[in-house]
Amino acid sequence: MSEGPIATIIRRKLTDALAPTRLEIEDDSARHAGHHHEGGLDARPGGESHFNLTVVSSAFAGQGRVQRQRAVNALLAEEMAGPVHALSIRALAPDEAGG
Repeated sequence: MSEGPIATIIRRKLTDALAPTRLEIEDDSARHAGHHHEGGLDARPGGESHFNLTVVSSAFAGQGRVQRQRAVNALLAEEMAGPVHALSIRALAPDEAGG
């Protein structure tokens, strides 16, 4: 399944800023269908409003969990102010990511 426009923007921004060794973007919007904030960029039901992210980057080395989440939220502030309602962020340094 191809990524939608919001997931593509998220991927580009995180890749450009963090050079991740692993980046997983899961559109979890379908689980929130019927909520008042569904719809994402194109306002279609279940579309691109909730995401689960896993980001593995050396940029996170030496940072705590809150600092890492703040960094990701800052990079995606425009999306969070618009079409994205919620992000679940798992941000890891390479030595924490395991196999």
